[in-house]
Amino acid sequence: MSEHTITATSRNDEGKGASRRLRRHALVPAVIYGGHAEPRSIQLEHEKTWVASQNEWFYASILSLELDGKTERVLLRDMQRHPYKQQIMHIDFQRVSANEAVRMNVPLHFINGDTSPAGKAADVALTHEMNEIEVSCLPADLPEFIEVDLGEMQVGDTVHLSDVKFPKGVESTLKVDDEHNPAVAVARFVKEEIEEEVIDAEGAEVPASKQDDAATGGSEA
Repeated sequence: MSEHTITATSRNDEGKGASRRLRRHALVPAVIYGGHAEPRSIQLEHEKTWVASQNEWFYASILSLELDGKTERVLLRDMQRHPYKQQIMHIDFQRVSANEAVRMNVPLHFINGDTSPAGKAADVALTHEMNEIEVSCLPADLPEFIEVDLGEMQVGDTVHLSDVKFPKGVESTLKVDDEHNPAVAVARFVKEEIEEEVIDAEGAEVPASKQDDAATGGSEA
């Protein structure tokens, strides 16, 4: 697991007015909580935080938070963005303990799909039914992503959650059994998808107003 470091400083002023002042000075108001310690209000440089937020690891890794000369290990738990500006409004971080399991959504990276028998076949689409999965593990075992190998997929095959190989010490929080084993990736003919869409369209309900118009030959001019 790669180490990713972000830097923050403590702040004493709180409230909406204080947060607005921070944003005007290109700072991000944030809070760090959990880990058997009191919550602390902190602030981060917006530009550096924005750059970090463009990376997948920012959302799915244990982060080393340098705060006032000390380092704490945290997870990103919530990030509020401005509705239309490229601006981070607020961030919540949670402290983690080395001996306590964490639950985290981890991205799925699909590999070898293009070179699989299904990927090479004409008129076949490899669709990803899941893009991330929640896992439980100790912080030291948390992966940045989990690879799903599609290299052996044939036309008509489905890769289920039970087929995914998790790293040592990592397990899915989703229960998998004979009745619940969600699809992760599917290889199907594109023609089948089109036919399904046509069936759905033909089976769609017609609004009552349209039915009335059809029955009366349309509205009068």
